[in-house]
Amino acid sequence: MKTTSVMIVGVGGQGSLLASKLLGRLLVDEGFDVKVSEVHGMSQRGGSVVTYVRFGEKVYSPIVTDGEADVIIAFEKLEAARYARYLKKDGKIVVNTQQIDPMPVIIDAAQYPVDVLDELTAKGVDVDALDALTLAEQAGSSKAVNIVLMGKAAKQFNIPYERWITAIENTVAPKFVEMNKKAFDLGYNA
Repeated sequence: MKTTSVMIVGVGGQGSLLASKLLGRLLVDEGFDVKVSEVHGMSQRGGSVVTYVRFGEKVYSPIVTDGEADVIIAFEKLEAARYARYLKKDGKIVVNTQQIDPMPVIIDAAQYPVDVLDELTAKGVDVDALDALTLAEQAGSSKAVNIVLMGKAAKQFNIPYERWITAIENTVAPKFVEMNKKAFDLGYNA
């Protein structure tokens, strides 16, 4: 069995750590050898963050290199563009259409790129975009964007829906389980 490489990219404070923990737990429960990297980048609110998750029969390293990612789950449009070079030719980027201005944009030292997702698509990148923020708010909290995105990306992993729900129940704090199950369902069916 080949090793599958996933990157979870976003901005600090968006919940990428919980998303990678959920995915890692699910994959271990499914019997895969799993390697999950530490979060790289400025994990405080606002900084770019990337986590690698690799799984298969035997995985030797958690690190994903250029052209190696099967799936990139991007919590923000600019982060999708920043890490697109890591995607395999037949890979997919699942991306939240939310725009979070980086510091250079906030201080007027740069402008946010206008059609960043259209540019990726024009380059032949398979982009699956959704407004995860609106769906997260429908689930009960804007903080559930991470789980909405995991729901949208779930079909890339060929693991039954029910197993994802069990992983959510075993990973998320009990008082947030129902909201996160709803967020996952909204993303899964988007």
